[in-house]
Amino acid sequence: MLAFSEACERNQGPILEVLTGALAASRAVLEIGSGTGQHAVHFARHLPHLKWQPTERAAGLAALDARIALEGPPNLAAALELDVRAQPWPVAFCDAVFSANTLHIMAWEAVEDFFRGVGRVLAAPGVLCVYGPFRYRGAYTSDSNAEFDRLLRGRDAASGIRDFEALVRLAGAQGLELSADHAMPANNRTLVWRRPG
Repeated sequence: MLAFSEACERNQGPILEVLTGALAASRAVLEIGSGTGQHAVHFARHLPHLKWQPTERAAGLAALDARIALEGPPNLAAALELDVRAQPWPVAFCDAVFSANTLHIMAWEAVEDFFRGVGRVLAAPGVLCVYGPFRYRGAYTSDSNAEFDRLLRGRDAASGIRDFEALVRLAGAQGLELSADHAMPANNRTLVWRRPG
């Protein structure tokens, strides 16, 4: 039986709406932390102009490979092993990077590595789209996000919902300019940065 995420099923429609516009001019997308592969399959199927490259850490590759083999469209590549902390990443070029629900489960040092890695592989022009919960000026956007953050930090003190302003600084250090901040269901956001050409 394939690994399955209810959250992926619920949020893939709203995320696709954002990606359809944000990635209209892109050709090759690197997805960081593809998890069950539900997003990768759905987005690749609905955005056939893109070569979609899924990735996952070693422990999750088998489940991801199983979904790709069973459901993957032709423009969905075989998964690559990628840990954001291991530099350089095993990708030479992409003009878009996408990641969903990853930054809050990484240690802050890994978040820094994430942006450094994006800075190395992303072409100019290029686009970075990141989906998840964020804090603004140190404040949660909802009581449920505050509770979620307490849960995250209780399981792993190094994880937690990240501050929007800190992420903008990290992206800016890599030559990325924030171009959109989309409100999403369940108190999440999709942040879109662009690297000018």
